[in-house]
Amino acid sequence: MKQTMRRGVLKTLGCALALGMASQAQAGVYVHLFEWRWPDVARECETFLGPKGYTAVQVSPPNEHVTGEAWWTRYQPVSYKLESRGGTRAQFIDMVKRCNAVGVGIYADLVINHTASLSNGGVGTGGTSWTPRSHPMYSSADYHSPICTITNYQDAGNVQKCDLSGLPDLNTGSSYVQQTIANYINDLTTIGVKGYRVDAAKHMAPGDVGGIRGRMTGSPYVFQEVIDLGGEAVKASQYFSYGAVTEFKYSANIGAQFKAGQLKNLTNFGESWGFMSSNYAVVFTDNHDNQRGHGAGGANILTYKDGALYTLANVFMLGWPYGYPQVMSSYAFTNTDAGPPGSAVHNGTSVNCFGSAWQCEHRWREIANMVRFRAVTEGAGVSRWWDNGNNQVAFARTGKGFVVINREGGTLTRTFATGLPAGNYCNIIAGDATNGSCSGGSITVDSGGNASFSVPAMTAAAIHVGALGTGGTTPPPSGNVTVNFTCTNGTTYLGQSVYVVGNHASLGNWAPASAVKLNPTSYPTWTGALSLPANTSLEWKCLKREEGNPANGIQWQSGANTAYRTPASGSGSTSAGF
Repeated sequence: MKQTMRRGVLKTLGCALALGMASQAQAGVYVHLFEWRWPDVARECETFLGPKGYTAVQVSPPNEHVTGEAWWTRYQPVSYKLESRGGTRAQFIDMVKRCNAVGVGIYADLVINHTASLSNGGVGTGGTSWTPRSHPMYSSADYHSPICTITNYQDAGNVQKCDLSGLPDLNTGSSYVQQTIANYINDLTTIGVKGYRVDAAKHMAPGDVGGIRGRMTGSPYVFQEVIDLGGEAVKASQYFSYGAVTEFKYSANIGAQFKAGQLKNLTNFGESWGFMSSNYAVVFTDNHDNQRGHGAGGANILTYKDGALYTLANVFMLGWPYGYPQVMSSYAFTNTDAGPPGSAVHNGTSVNCFGSAWQCEHRWREIANMVRFRAVTEGAGVSRWWDNGNNQVAFARTGKGFVVINREGGTLTRTFATGLPAGNYCNIIAGDATNGSCSGGSITVDSGGNASFSVPAMTAAAIHVGALGTGGTTPPPSGNVTVNFTCTNGTTYLGQSVYVVGNHASLGNWAPASAVKLNPTSYPTWTGALSLPANTSLEWKCLKREEGNPANGIQWQSGANTAYRTPASGSGSTSAGF
C-alpha cells in the first residue's frame, strides 16, 4: 500500500517570477513538432531549427500511453516511463542532449490531469498492464471520488474534480499525487528538458497546479493549457501565478480577421481586444487541437489547409509583438482522429518534409524567416501603421524592421516611410539572406528611411536590420513572369481534376485546398499558365483532387518534387506527370 508522502515547504512561484520567465520568451519562437519521433526531432534541431533560430520544440507527451493509431492515444497515460510512440528513453535523452547543444530547448507536453480509459485496460506502449484507476503509480484512492462526469462549465468544481471525456480524474490536490507527478517532471528536468506544456490545466484547481510547481526542481519555463474564451467559471488569470497561459482568444480572432474580417482592424491587436497581458500569453494561429475542431476549434481557425491565407496570418503573428508565439508543424489529415504517418508501427517512420504527408509549416520560407525577424526586432514597438481601409496593411517595428501584408487580389505598390537606417535589405519573405546577398528580392531604404515595395496578391514582404544585402530581384508592378505548367497522364473521374501545388504561396504552399487547377487541354494532359515572381526557385508537384471537396480523391505525383527556377523575364515552362 502506498504511503502518503509528507508535503514539504510549498515553493509556489509568485506572479513576479512567472512574469519574468514569460518575458524571457518574448523574443523567441517555438515550434510544435506534432507527433514527431525523437530521432527526427534531434535531427531537425541540428539541421534546421538551430540554424533558423527557433527557441524550442514542443514534443508530444513522452510518457507511456495506451496503444492505438489515433493521435489522442498519446494523451491517455499508462505510466510515467519514457517509452512512447515517440521512441525510447535512450532516444529521448539523446534528443534532448542534441537539441540543447544547438541552442534549441525541449518543451515536454505533460498529461497529468488524468490517466487512461481506452477499452477499459490493456498493455501500454512500454509493456505495462493497466486498468482504469489502476496503474503502477496510482490506485483507486488517488482519484477524485465519487466518480462523476464534467457536465457544467459554469461550476468550477465539476470542471476540476470530474472526468473529462471519460478519462479518470486524478486527485491532484493529494500530496502523494502531486509528489508522484513532480518526480516525473523532475526526471525530465534532470535529463535537460527546458520547459513544459501542462495539458488540461483548466481541469486542475489552480492551487493543485501550484502544489505540483512547488515540488518541481529548477526553474523550467511552464505554460498551461487553459481554454478561456469567456463566460465560464474557470478563468485563465487564475493560473498566472504558476507560469504562462495559452491565449485561445488570439487564435480565434486572428483567424476571424484573416478569413472573413478586415486586416485594418489589427492595428491594436492584443490586450485591447480583451486578451491577457502579453507577458503571460502563449499564442498561435492554430494548435493540434483546434486545427481538428477540438479545444476551442471552429470555422474561423486557420490551418495549413488554408494555404496562402495561413502563411499571411503567421507572418503577422511573428511580426507583431504580442505573446510568445508557437508555430504549428502538422501532418495532413482528413479524419480528425488520424495519427501520424506510420503510426501503426511503434517506432513510426522518419519524417519527410518534402512529401505530401508531413506539412512541416515551420519550414515554409515565409514562416521560418520571420523567426529571425522576431528576434532582431525584440523590444521595438509598433509604429508607422498603414492600411488601405481594407486588407492591405503595413507596420514598422520601430527602427528595426518593417512588414507589408497584402491579402487582396492585386499587387500592392507603394513607397513607405519605414523609419529604418539607409541601406539595402533582403526581403526575407521572397528569399533568404546569406552573407550579404539575397536569394530573393532586395529593397533599398533611402537616407530618409523611405522604401518602395511591390507586393503581389496574397503575399507579404518583410525587412529587418539583421538581413542586409543585395541580389535577387525586386519585382516591379509588372515584373512577374508567366510560367506554363504541364501535367501528363492525368486520368481522372467525374468531379476530379488535376492541379499544381508547390512551396510558394501562389502554388498553395503544398495545401491541396489551395492548389491551382489546370485545364485538360489535351486530355489526359493538363496545362495552365501562372504569374509568378521572376528568378525564384520553386518546388512543385501535380495533384489530383475533387473540385467540390478538396480533401477527397487526392493523388500526388509520385517521386521527388519537381524543381524549377522561374526566368528573370519573359516566360518559362515546366512539366511533370503521374
